[in-house]
Amino acid sequence: MGIGLSAQGVNMNRLPGWDKHSYGYHGDDGHSFCSSGTGQPYGPTFTTGDVIGCCVNLINNTCFYTKNGHSLGIAFTDLPSNLYPTVGLQTPGEIVDANFGQQPFVFDIEDYMREWRAKIQSTIKRFPIGDRLGEWQAMLQNMVSSYLVHHGYCSTATAFARVTDTTIQEEQTSIKNRQRIQKLVLAGRVGEAIEATQQLYPGLLEHNPNLLFMLKCRQFVEMVNGTDSEVRCFSARSPRSQDSYPGSPSLSPRHGSSNSHVHSTGADSPTCSNGVMSTKSKQSHSKYPALSSSSSSSSSSSPSSVNYSESNSTDSTKSQQHSSTSNQETSDSEMEMEAEHYPNGVLENSSTRIMNGTYKHEEILQTDESSMDSCPQRQLCGGNHAATERMIQFGRELQILSEQLCREYGKNTMHKKMLQDAFSLLAYSDPWNCPVGQQLDPIQREPVCAALNSAILESQNLPKQPPLMLALGQASECLRLMARVGLGSCSFARVDDYLH
Repeated sequence: MGIGLSAQGVNMNRLPGWDKHSYGYHGDDGHSFCSSGTGQPYGPTFTTGDVIGCCVNLINNTCFYTKNGHSLGIAFTDLPSNLYPTVGLQTPGEIVDANFGQQPFVFDIEDYMREWRAKIQSTIKRFPIGDRLGEWQAMLQNMVSSYLVHHGYCSTATAFARVTDTTIQEEQTSIKNRQRIQKLVLAGRVGEAIEATQQLYPGLLEHNPNLLFMLKCRQFVEMVNGTDSEVRCFSARSPRSQDSYPGSPSLSPRHGSSNSHVHSTGADSPTCSNGVMSTKSKQSHSKYPALSSSSSSSSSSSPSSVNYSESNSTDSTKSQQHSSTSNQETSDSEMEMEAEHYPNGVLENSSTRIMNGTYKHEEILQTDESSMDSCPQRQLCGGNHAATERMIQFGRELQILSEQLCREYGKNTMHKKMLQDAFSLLAYSDPWNCPVGQQLDPIQREPVCAALNSAILESQNLPKQPPLMLALGQASECLRLMARVGLGSCSFARVDDYLH
């Protein structure tokens, strides 16, 4: 019996090792055969009941065998690529069991891999840097700083820049404006995010119709979820739901005193806050049909700072208290996105409470199971009939927008799929547990948030992707290409190993 390796096209009627591009370890004499009929003494003989292992090391292109879990040492070196496991049988009735990893190996392959992983990582760490250490450190610090700024971690970026003596390329006001818009998207309040973007960055969405359509489709999904203010305003806000949005309601920082006020409507006229400007004070000039908003809240603002109402409460006392609070200077700790807690829509009265999930710091973008236990049956648009009618109306307007974009730019299969997937949620009595229900998962907000953030940065002549992410992507792609050409070292050089 011979056990070994063979290239494609080798004669299968002879034991491995006897022919060119064939390598084998034979049990009758314990010799190793390297493309030759003449063997070399290598190890012990083996017979019935023995477990023989053959390990190919693609890092140094060697091969060694094991017998009953013990290594016999290197048998072959300088092996070519694209070899196949080969077993040759000569005696009638011989039987072998082949284990390619479906069962634990007798040999401790994990320990062997740990040894080589340590070798590769040591080689990487010993890479000569020379006199360029300071230059590389400065470059890495700038990459980290730009990453923090890109994702809106304003106070962290400021502290990092102060310690490392790096310069932040974007003004803090701009960073915090982007941060606020990202918070709105991640909270499912896409309609407010759209209007904030239109006021802070005029023309951005008009010049990016694909992004606008993506945001509108996501807004429809959030209406189904009951989180977008277009439908959330129809539900009574409980004190707890009002307290679920900590921090200042401003889309950008305020300095000193402000004359901004949050106007409340009468108790008989429910307010639906869906943005940052009153439809009476400023009309949209978009060339696309406006998806109507029932916004009736307004606030005075400077060109670089916009305030919006966090609360849909019609209690004038609460509105005045909220306005007083919003006039205080926002601290950096309040601006940080990591510490926020967002509800996904609330319908609450004296006997019924329905929550469509949460967005928490401890479990980022995951459903709050404790809340779900108290309300096992989630309802479309929070269970409100008026909110459902508003959602259907919005869907019609979204269909009109799709048709207009199709006339202007031609058919777009991505638009068609987004629209079909969003509308398909209405075909099921329980949209959260249906074939397209994954759209309602809060984690699906992240790609939309990232696309909007990148577009804003690009419009300000800033990189739409942080250099750190580009560098990591390039490193990962290099490792993939190394693996494709057979460089075994890349198996033990994972990018993630150096990020923790």
